[in-house]
Amino acid sequence: MVRQERAARTRAALVRAAAEEIDRRGYDGTSLNKVINAAGISMGALTFHFSTKSELADEVQSQGSHAARTVADHVTAGSGPALQAVIDLTLELARLLEEDPVVRSAARLARERPGSPAWSAAWLPAVHSLLAQAQRDGQLHPAVLPETIAALVVHLVAGTETYARARSVTTDTARASAVVQLGRIWQLALSGISPREPSDGPPTPRS
Repeated sequence: MVRQERAARTRAALVRAAAEEIDRRGYDGTSLNKVINAAGISMGALTFHFSTKSELADEVQSQGSHAARTVADHVTAGSGPALQAVIDLTLELARLLEEDPVVRSAARLARERPGSPAWSAAWLPAVHSLLAQAQRDGQLHPAVLPETIAALVVHLVAGTETYARARSVTTDTARASAVVQLGRIWQLALSGISPREPSDGPPTPRS
C-alpha cells in the first residue's frame, strides 16, 4: 500500500511538472530533463511511469480534458436556463484555465501535437446541446444561430486560455482575473444574443 501511494504521488508530481513546463515552453520546448528537475525525481522514476515524452504529454492531455468534461457534465446537469448554463460553463472553464496548468497545457498540447484530439471536444458538445435547448426555449434572438454562438464560445475560451497563461506569469495584481474578464465580455455580447435586457452586472457562475 505504501509503495502504491508513493508511486501515485510520483506520477502526479511528474504530470504536474510536465504541465507547468509545457504551459511555459510548449511541447517542443519541454524536455524530460527539465521535467525531472522541476519535479525533483530521477530519470529512472520517470521512465518507470512514462517511457517517452509523448506518453507523458498524453497523460497531461487526458487529465486536462477530464477536468473540462467534469465541469461540462456538472453544468449541464443543472436545471436553470440553457443560455445561462452556456455562460456558466465558459466561466468555469475560465476558472480552470486560470488555476490549473494541467488544463492550460492540455489545451496547448491539442494545438501543438498533430493528430491530437481537440481539447474543446471535452466541452463543446455540451455547448451545442445547451444552445439548441436555448433556441427551443426562446432564449436566443431570432436572428442569431446557435452555431454562431458556439463559434463565439470557442473563440472566447481560446482567448481566455491565452489571457490566463499571460496572467499566470505576471505580477500585475490590477489585471482582472480570467473569470472576471470573460464575464465582462459576456455582458457586452448578450446585448446582441438575447432578446432580453442584460442584467446590471456581469454574469457569474451559479454555485
